Amino acid sequence: MHDWLIFLLLVVIEVILYVIHPFKRYAGKDMMTDLRYPLQSNTVPVWAVPMYAILLPMLVFLVVYFRRRDIYDLHHAILGLFYSVLVTAVITDSIKNAVGRPRPDFFWRCFPDGKDVYDQLGNVICHGDKNVIKEGHKSFPSGHTSWSFAGLGFLSLYLSGKLKAFDRRGHVAKLCIIFLPLLVACLVGISRVDDYWHHWQDVFAGGLLGLTVSTFCYLQFFPPPYHPQGWGPYAYFRVLEESHGNTQASSATNLLNSESRVGEEEESNVFMGLHLARNSSLPMESHQDVERGPK
Repeated sequence: MHDWLIFLLLVVIEVILYVIHPFKRYAGKDMMTDLRYPLQSNTVPVWAVPMYAILLPMLVFLVVYFRRRDIYDLHHAILGLFYSVLVTAVITDSIKNAVGRPRPDFFWRCFPDGKDVYDQLGNVICHGDKNVIKEGHKSFPSGHTSWSFAGLGFLSLYLSGKLKAFDRRGHVAKLCIIFLPLLVACLVGISRVDDYWHHWQDVFAGGLLGLTVSTFCYLQFFPPPYHPQGWGPYAYFRVLEESHGNTQASSATNLLNSESRVGEEEESNVFMGLHLARNSSLPMESHQDVERGPK
């Protein structure tokens, strides 16, 4: 329950970070050479990122659930995925707003008519659309790339555990399946450079950030993929241990109860034998008294 409350809190923080304006970093005329790339649309649109970074892994989780019927695995996989993507988003947007690095196409965002204007200090005086200019100060790190590696990196780790890719049997085909989500994430990052929305450093930092966060989030709920129990969540094995402990405790209690009953029966038999022996000695004593007669 607490995990989901923290999750909602992170959602609120992410909304705030998206709304606030990033730091307006100095952009002089001599810097425009590297910021004069053409302004063009995204090869991978923004709405597509949650589709392949969140919904696609969730679909894989559901397929595994319908095959194994393990609700612990489904719950922790979805929770870990949400945390991986959301923590990455919060860190990414926090750095974006703090750094305020101009995008490679910043010139055309700032001067859509191509007429550049600067103040006395040599800084730009933009006269373009405010939202377009605001977005132009969010180059570092790449959000597309960090989200992609956060979601698809988590999926890659999940598949490596389920397929037992590191069981030392030399099945290289398993690695091909594991690397496929990472390849998609890499291609998304390359598209950001090709579209002139990011510098290569932005993409590298975003990929490293997303992959690191996804690894930490995965290890919070699942053993490492190379672990013998890497195919299941910690919660599943914890429940097994508790049920096994309860079974042993119940068996021990039944054993003590049975031993107690046996002891009570033996004690009862001893008392009954003494009572019978005492009663049988009474007639003999009476018979001896009769034989002796009066003195």
